[in-house]
Amino acid sequence: MISFNFYSPEQKISFPDWGKKTIYVSIKRDDMIHPFISGNKWRKLKFNLERALAENKNHLVTFGGAWSNHILATACAGATFGLKTTAFLRSDPGINNPLIAMCRLFGMEIIYTDRTEFKNKQVLFDKHFSNNSNAYFIDEGGHGPLGSKGCEEIIASLQESYDHIFCACGTGTTLAGLQHGVAASGLQTVVHGVPVLKGGDFIHDEVHKIYPSDPVATLHTGYHFGGYAKTKPELLRFIEKFVSNTGIMIEPTYTGKLFFAVNDLISQDYFKPDARILVIHTGGLTGFLGMYERFNLDLGQ
Repeated sequence: MISFNFYSPEQKISFPDWGKKTIYVSIKRDDMIHPFISGNKWRKLKFNLERALAENKNHLVTFGGAWSNHILATACAGATFGLKTTAFLRSDPGINNPLIAMCRLFGMEIIYTDRTEFKNKQVLFDKHFSNNSNAYFIDEGGHGPLGSKGCEEIIASLQESYDHIFCACGTGTTLAGLQHGVAASGLQTVVHGVPVLKGGDFIHDEVHKIYPSDPVATLHTGYHFGGYAKTKPELLRFIEKFVSNTGIMIEPTYTGKLFFAVNDLISQDYFKPDARILVIHTGGLTGFLGMYERFNLDLGQ
């Protein structure tokens, strides 16, 4: 097993919008796990790293977009554990940004890939690494059973009991792990997913592929704000208010939509009185750097 110590407390929070409502909200601060391998990024990498090392693989190969926190986490993990890293980047050649620069600093090789070729990742991997027995395939975002297995550990680590647990969803990997952890522990907790892209009902199918016999989680599909990495003014205003009132950073792609959904459900009295709610903060805060200009911030200009 690999050694990686981290801190991820359950932090109780309050928010002005909740007024006198008798609900109790805590955040699982997985964003505090590591500066670069934070949130569910570490959870989804953990068992992939262990598998790679067990198979004597020394080269991690993964996939993502130009602002992928998973790619950054993989680059840092490779440097930390002495492994080579390569990322196929779904982007035009020559595109650069602070996240890509950090990946390169960690020693990662970047291969720019057009959207058509990117769609079939296994073919892409085979094209470049079929003759490299040391290369280990990690799907985009750490998607898959090993990623879910890492997220499942969140449930066993909890210090308190909760009626509801929420997470943001892109591929369903984190949601699958949470749902399986709850089911395996015999808990009555309701697990909720907030898809951050249009047509989020497909998440049910993705979860079922990983754990076919598990109960179906609850999805809230109306909080995508136009699609993946899309925003609307009300989302940006909410993020500004939430961050300035709690001191907890969130961003527009994943965690902003997640907390907006929880706040909206609270305002609708969706939860019974005295409900205990846990929201999983999945990190990914460097994504804010690619979207900060969308906010109405006074930057001294």
